[in-house]
Amino acid sequence: MLESNPPADCADDLLEIAGTTYTSRLLTGTGKYRDLRETRAATLAAGAAIVTVAIRRTNIGQDPAEPSLLEVLPPDEFTILPNTAGCYTAQDAVRTCQLARELLNGHKLVKLEVLGDQKTLFPDISATLEAAEILIRDDFDVMVYTNDDPIVARRLADMGCVAVMPLAAPIGSGLGIQNRYNIMTIVEEATVPILVDAGVGTASDAAVAMELGCDGVLMNTAIAGARDPVAMAHAMRLAIQAGRLAYRAGRIPRKRFASASSPIDGLIG
Repeated sequence: MLESNPPADCADDLLEIAGTTYTSRLLTGTGKYRDLRETRAATLAAGAAIVTVAIRRTNIGQDPAEPSLLEVLPPDEFTILPNTAGCYTAQDAVRTCQLARELLNGHKLVKLEVLGDQKTLFPDISATLEAAEILIRDDFDVMVYTNDDPIVARRLADMGCVAVMPLAAPIGSGLGIQNRYNIMTIVEEATVPILVDAGVGTASDAAVAMELGCDGVLMNTAIAGARDPVAMAHAMRLAIQAGRLAYRAGRIPRKRFASASSPIDGLIG
């Protein structure tokens, strides 16, 4: 008998990054919440196993006099993903990752982003490639934020990044996936996990990303900026699960005209 409620996180469908498996395909940020209590509540509602932390903006031990994020999101419960948000040069990004490794006792997994300007927050691709090469050589496991260019995505994967994270739309814009065909091409050619990063605004955006075949989605503003962040985090969790299950189930082809749900062959009379 079929189960009426199949498990959303199937044992045979885990997300694997840099040799570690995760049951959740929703990665969440830790900025923009009202306080640390809300940060934890929303993270739990999202079911996130990996949480990204902006090292240049968040205290994880740099300032012993201030509350640390690790008090509410301890590394024994979550995989902490340090990121280089706010870095505009390869050198700054590399130094930030090195600081994170020192603060987190040799932690290797990092999210690299090198921004091009403050208006768009688009990635500076040449600086991103430069920083990625240095970090990989220095034995970091690099998850990399990039644009939705399939050629750039392929190059980043080929050089050794453990995951490629193309933007759906500008950071914090909430516009959703603006170029589905580029994302589809990146997914089709992927040799490493592909996770949409930036631009998700609501649950349907997350579901679309998963239906396109992405391995996961990372988001912050869409949850933290919602009227009710905890409720939105739960909605995003369900959307990720639904989108992944729909992708695995296989959608019907699109057609221009109607197709009767009940076949007409063999009708009496």
